[in-house]
Amino acid sequence: MTIDGMGGAGKSSTTGHVRHQLTSQGYAVHTTTEPSYAQLGEIARHGTDTYSGHALACLVAADRYHHLATEIRPQLAAGRIVLCDRYVASSYVLQRMDGVPIDFIEALNAAADIPDLAVILTADPEVTARRIHERGAHSRFEGGITTCRAEAELYVDTIDRLIRLNYPILAIDTTKSATEQVVGMITQRIAQLTAGPPDESLTA
Repeated sequence: MTIDGMGGAGKSSTTGHVRHQLTSQGYAVHTTTEPSYAQLGEIARHGTDTYSGHALACLVAADRYHHLATEIRPQLAAGRIVLCDRYVASSYVLQRMDGVPIDFIEALNAAADIPDLAVILTADPEVTARRIHERGAHSRFEGGITTCRAEAELYVDTIDRLIRLNYPILAIDTTKSATEQVVGMITQRIAQLTAGPPDESLTA
């Protein structure tokens, strides 16, 4: 399962709460993130002021394929639910904000595994801009209200594009939703997908 969404929409905290909820229900869960903590991922994560545009898009995609091969697929094969904080949807948004054409981004990510559930968190740009201001920006992709509005529009377009590619999207507006509600919706959908006792695996 993947969790993407706007800066300030609550991706990382939601991922943590979902993991806790699933674990408490008896599921074996592995939590990860993209860019990953492997060498390629660290370069992409900490190099956003050095790399940009097509170069950064290629770094992120290379890390994604390495991440799939060395961490995500092995964890799934071991029978665990994998929760990934950021995946293809984030590339569709952030790389376009960085000036990369969508056709190039789609081609780069065409061979990435389709998750069984792709959660996308959105929120009112005014709200996300305030949250980012209060906690501080994590990268140059997180700016003021203009950036948040552009990101919101790109996520709307990305949801449509990924649905056409058969991504099973669960879009949740977190503007007024309590964290418990958001986590409940996600864990309920995961339970429906597993359609069995907690020891059955869910591919992501």
